[in-house]
Amino acid sequence: MSKLAIRGGTPVRNQAWPQWPVHGEAEKKQLLEAFEAGNWGGFPFPQPKTRELGEAFAAYQDASYGAACANGSISLEICLVAAGIVAGDEVIVPATTWIATGAAPIRVNAVPVFVDVDPENYCIDCDAVEAAITPRTRAIIPVHLGSSIADLDRLVEICQKHDLILLEDCAHAHGSKWRRKGVGSWGDFGSFSFQSSKILTSGEGGLITTNDEQLHQKVQSLINCGRKDDGYDTFEGQLLGYNARMTEFQAGVMLAQLARLEELTRKKEENVHYLTHRMAAVGGLYAVRRDVRETRRGIYQFIWKYQAEEFKGLHRDRFLEALEAEGIELDGMFYPPMPFHPLFNARSAEWPMLRERYGDGIQAPETLRKFSFPVGAKFAQEEGIWMHYPYLLAEKADLDDIVSAVAKIKSNVDELL
Repeated sequence: MSKLAIRGGTPVRNQAWPQWPVHGEAEKKQLLEAFEAGNWGGFPFPQPKTRELGEAFAAYQDASYGAACANGSISLEICLVAAGIVAGDEVIVPATTWIATGAAPIRVNAVPVFVDVDPENYCIDCDAVEAAITPRTRAIIPVHLGSSIADLDRLVEICQKHDLILLEDCAHAHGSKWRRKGVGSWGDFGSFSFQSSKILTSGEGGLITTNDEQLHQKVQSLINCGRKDDGYDTFEGQLLGYNARMTEFQAGVMLAQLARLEELTRKKEENVHYLTHRMAAVGGLYAVRRDVRETRRGIYQFIWKYQAEEFKGLHRDRFLEALEAEGIELDGMFYPPMPFHPLFNARSAEWPMLRERYGDGIQAPETLRKFSFPVGAKFAQEEGIWMHYPYLLAEKADLDDIVSAVAKIKSNVDELL
């Protein structure tokens, strides 16, 4: 008789996991305050709760200034415009990330240059970054991916050496610290997302951090349609802005969420430590390497490395099917290399600055054949497993179920071969 649930056996677990997003009376209170105040929209910018959020979140990440905005995609565009990126400039981005990172340069008429990721933690490969720099390079957008932080020491050094803008994509990294200093405060900008799957969420929303007052003023002006109001009117010139303002309802929810971040981060780090050691004893599933300079990890998705040889060659995707049948649902192909993502269909007819490097477009057949991201491809297709962070808000007995399910599959892998 089969033991594995996918073959008719009894699942390890049938209980629900912790509710996500975490929310309660604090969010209700903030929403009611915004409702009764009547300041619902984002204009004039910033409204009281939006201003409070920008200041509080920036301080939490050790940055001097923070400006809330509509989402964590347009935030990247705003940073590039504020930095003076113009048509034809090259912006180096990791191939392994969500498409917004690479789309932002395109939407400001610049050119994304894709590089592979580090096999240790799947953040941007700094050697590949240096090799990709040309006279047209103006910026680098590293992504702090999943549960790891890109090598900020090396990236700061590279940017200083080549006079480049460093824009940290911190969509996964609320609360993370590199050498005891918050991410988003190391580069010229930090871009955070509050989209519905993120560590902190108001459904949608974003926030830009910086330590430069003039850049902060430009960011605020761009968020507010290019206006130059009191507090952000001392920079030269006029910017063609966006309407990228956050509402007071969103800002209120985010203030309540931010108050929870310390507790959530502590709980996740404690559970990652527990789960990492338990899983290592089973074998076959190993945590990504933690750099000693990562003094705190926010943990959006915790990333595991699947070793097929320890499951007698069983493919990762078949392993994940078996694991889901046991009551543990994790992800495999979370981020294919960005140029191959079906949503990343950037055509030169619409974005002519792409033509010189990418011909008819990034997904033109002759262009796709030239791309090679061996580390990112292996991560997406064979090796990477993503655990969404609500699992890490569970109790130790719940985490033991994850370990038991992996051990069960490993012990009975012949049923799947």
